[in-house]
Amino acid sequence: MLAAQLTRLRDGEPAGLEEALELVTGFDEALVHGLARLSEQHAAALTALAGAFTLTPIGEGAAEAAVKVVSGSIAEEHLTMLAGGRTALLGAVHDALLAELDEALGRERAPWQAAQPEADGAGNLLGAARSWLCELAITGWRGVDHDLVSASDQTIEALLAVPEQRRPAVLLDGLAAELRACCPIGTMERLPVRRWADLWTRALLLARAGGQSGERVAAERLSGRLLILGVDVHEHATAVQMQVHGVLEPAEGGRARLVRTSVAAAKVDTIVGPAVWKLPHRHPRLLSALAERRSLEITDMPVLASGDLVWDDDRARAGAPVDAFAVARVSLAGALAPAAPPLDRHPVLIAEPVLVADYKVTRDGSFDLGGAVLAVDTDGLPACGPLTPKLVAGSSECIGLVRWDGGRWLLQPLAVRAKVKSETIEAHTGDWALGPTDPKVVKSEARAGDAVAVLRERAGRLLRR
Repeated sequence: MLAAQLTRLRDGEPAGLEEALELVTGFDEALVHGLARLSEQHAAALTALAGAFTLTPIGEGAAEAAVKVVSGSIAEEHLTMLAGGRTALLGAVHDALLAELDEALGRERAPWQAAQPEADGAGNLLGAARSWLCELAITGWRGVDHDLVSASDQTIEALLAVPEQRRPAVLLDGLAAELRACCPIGTMERLPVRRWADLWTRALLLARAGGQSGERVAAERLSGRLLILGVDVHEHATAVQMQVHGVLEPAEGGRARLVRTSVAAAKVDTIVGPAVWKLPHRHPRLLSALAERRSLEITDMPVLASGDLVWDDDRARAGAPVDAFAVARVSLAGALAPAAPPLDRHPVLIAEPVLVADYKVTRDGSFDLGGAVLAVDTDGLPACGPLTPKLVAGSSECIGLVRWDGGRWLLQPLAVRAKVKSETIEAHTGDWALGPTDPKVVKSEARAGDAVAVLRERAGRLLRR
């Protein structure tokens, strides 16, 4: 997509967006102080949240849940109903914003098709996870201490050992790690209120029996050529995920599709920078394609209704070198975009790949598109790649993800073309997937030592005892 298309984004916000977010904020503030001791203001916020669904199928259940919680008779089903209402409100905001973006880009999106849920084999563990999450909500963030956080350890450890439950397990592990790092939370001056409420809500719904399985069932299998646009690195103290965005050209012909695929690994907070690329070592073909800027030929790769390929390195083989900017220029406009799964309908999860060119970089680092100014997020550039704010500021073309954050649209760069000493170069976030290529970074890594190798050696030594 070129700059001219992004200028079509309307000024202002979709109707009702501000009101919906106010209802969500009211619920989030109630979680800060705990649902066991609601003030009149927080009780009114829960009632207002339920009231937004009066004319919907869940209206009666939401109203009953709010009454029970306000009266102090709090049960798991009541909290689940309110969490579902909060998710639905944010889903409506997501849909309105995404429709606006699709209209501006001229992008067509596939309808959502729910898959049949699979049998759930971790009912007791999920029940324990829900109990802990309910205790968090009743206590409130301000009342969380080390004992309450530690109560989740055994459940999380058991869930992590069940491959089918890795998704809620990693989420719970990350939430517990954040809470533990912030204890005692009662003394904190500012809390990440929206973030923790998002994590709590998503975890509670994922921990329901069958709450995630319908979204994770493969809708079909695809074969064809995967043309990589870029990789978005999500890094946390306890986990890292590489989410690859690309265009898939089906082997049987037909319309190209926008797809994603993700690989993840557990980590510790001492593994940072380029070292994180050593963690997903079981996916060498994907990592090689990122580092060498190659296409991949995939065969019978499972794909979810969300457009996510369930990555299997054995079903991929290296293809020819590919110019990501040429792919974006030629293929993005006509590619069919995937639908968003129900639990992924959240404004912060909007991440649409675009190509931006013909812009000027302003003093604050934004891109002046000629008819609008698009903010650029360079603070979130991953430390595991060569892409830097300086390169973005000197760029002439950029492949990035359009996101919604803090009430505005912004661009998260994945790759840029820039001039350095009169020479045009490219920098991609995945260029160091096989190790850094910058001599200075290589020397720095050598001095620091290989943290991943050390931890693996120590883990092996413990297992041999």
